[in-house]
Amino acid sequence: LEDLTGVRFVTEQVAKDQRYEQVSWPFYQLEQFLIYKAAAVGSQVLKVASDYTSQRCPHCGTINKQQRNREHHQYRCACGFLANDDQSAAMNIKELGDQWLAGTAKPRYTCKPAG
Repeated sequence: LEDLTGVRFVTEQVAKDQRYEQVSWPFYQLEQFLIYKAAAVGSQVLKVASDYTSQRCPHCGTINKQQRNREHHQYRCACGFLANDDQSAAMNIKELGDQWLAGTAKPRYTCKPAG
């Protein structure tokens, strides 16, 4: 899982009676459910750093913030890779998990300055 520590919960005004409702997914609750279910089958949940997971191309490894189109939920890389932005982020998170399984203690992506 992406480490969601510190995720901000958002409230939004609902038009009906002008009340405010929490509109963010209860991330902590989801994490707890996954931990519980994983333990039930003898597995565990790994939390990895979220840095650059939505900006990195899972095909070529390029990190470029401009390649993600939030409005259309699309990630398009110069190498030709095209996917839903959440799908590409999930692929990167899976890769970090694979790195951990291969022995990397704290896998994470870092953005190297151009040039």
